[in-house]
Amino acid sequence: MSTDSLAASSFLDPAGPLRPGEPLDVAAIDAFLKARIPALSGELTVRQFPGGASNLTYLLSYPDRELVLRRPPFGHKAKSAHDMVREAKVMQALRPVYPLLPEIVAVCEDDAVLGTPFFVMERLRGIILRRDLPTGLLLDPKQTQLLAHNMLDGLCALHAIDVSAAGLSLLGKGEGYVARQVSGWVKRFREARTPDVPDYEQVIEWLVANMPMGESAIRVVHNDYRFDNLVLDPAQPTRVIGVLDWELATLGDPLMDLGNSLAYWVEAGDDPAWRRLRRQPTHLPGMPSRREVVAYYLAKTGLSVPSFDYYLAFGLFRLAVIAQQIYYRFFHGQTQVPEFGQFGQISTLLEQRATSAIASRW
Repeated sequence: MSTDSLAASSFLDPAGPLRPGEPLDVAAIDAFLKARIPALSGELTVRQFPGGASNLTYLLSYPDRELVLRRPPFGHKAKSAHDMVREAKVMQALRPVYPLLPEIVAVCEDDAVLGTPFFVMERLRGIILRRDLPTGLLLDPKQTQLLAHNMLDGLCALHAIDVSAAGLSLLGKGEGYVARQVSGWVKRFREARTPDVPDYEQVIEWLVANMPMGESAIRVVHNDYRFDNLVLDPAQPTRVIGVLDWELATLGDPLMDLGNSLAYWVEAGDDPAWRRLRRQPTHLPGMPSRREVVAYYLAKTGLSVPSFDYYLAFGLFRLAVIAQQIYYRFFHGQTQVPEFGQFGQISTLLEQRATSAIASRW
């Protein structure tokens, strides 16, 4: 694993041209920021990060400063989803007790600037893992295992925060979280369903009938904790230096949070169709299996559960809803991103995965 500065810089998450149908008004952003940050000067250039199938993320570059802008997607949005103002406020509240968050530098609630609320934060310069490791970055199995454990340790640290002592009780309702999550995601799926995907009724019926009586604990939950929402140290790529995408963070059940993360976890031995949809390098030698992830997490947090099948099945269903919401926009011509055309197939495959999780016992 090379750690010299030139090689390390080549692993940084690259921003590219703006995608079709996802423009940004450069003059409006420039004026907005310079009115709020007196030291900001020079010409603004804008590029777009390759992630962002849901919310959109742009790199704002000035001669001596880099910032990142987050805004909602174009087209259909589920009610209460993509609340950029809330996300920024959650990040500001959490940063004193969870320093892996970037600093928020500006929040805009005025639709007149971009036509939608947005926020701007400092850029954390680091590696963001997507489907595969960056070209040239080599990790042996021990380093890969360390990376996975460091990732999980970040989630455990989040779940260890004393909500009351940190003054975070207003982040969410807490009690009743599991029931709210199930009913909320069922409603979102039915609103976003298109006629070419399964109705998920068998999965929904099982989730409702087998719902835990209460939460395993009430903790701060990220609700989208996965590798492509983490920033890694370019000089030490097994070390996590940042956690991004806090739109769904609230107070809830930490086991649900882990189940959401595991929904993305594709193992080397999974079926070919599922492996083709892999979006993070969890297939590498040294990566723990899903069952090993659960065992590591439970040992680290001291939480216990007789079976993890409910949390995994829910995580897969929730991921299906997210995919379906994106596909809904493509199906109805509200986005021009061609990659989103496969999200209907992803929704169909996730129905099969959720049904399989229900049939297994953890």
